Amino acid sequence: MPKRKSPTSQLEKLSHQLTAWMGTPASLVIHTLVFTAAFLLMLTGIRIDQILLTLTTFLSVEAIYLALFIQMTVNRQAASLSEVEEDIEEVQEDVEDISEDIDKIQAADTADDQKDQQLILHTQLTLQSIENQLNVVQTELQNLKIQLQPRP
Repeated sequence: MPKRKSPTSQLEKLSHQLTAWMGTPASLVIHTLVFTAAFLLMLTGIRIDQILLTLTTFLSVEAIYLALFIQMTVNRQAASLSEVEEDIEEVQEDVEDISEDIDKIQAADTADDQKDQQLILHTQLTLQSIENQLNVVQTELQNLKIQLQPRP
């Protein structure tokens, strides 16, 4: 089975790491802290409309990147599934070949069994014929004995 390709560029490696990190509890904690800190900026005198505008812009950009990461993950999974599908097709072909071989072996065994049965039948018939001939010979010998006995 071919090994999965490893990322070839630094950008791909980084995207793999970021994609893996986005679904972790650490990511959840950091996002919660950033959003909380953004609203705490009101205490420093920054107006709420400026905070919301910045936060909304940040969230929009993050959503775009998350969608890209999701699509990259879907593409990797599709490629991986394609490889697995090819492997399954190869295994199915092997199973079909093995099944055909088993059918051939069973057919050969059946033919051998039929030949064996024919040989047994032929042997039985031959033995029966020999037995019949022996009976005839034995009867003829008894008749000869009777004929050769002296008469009183």
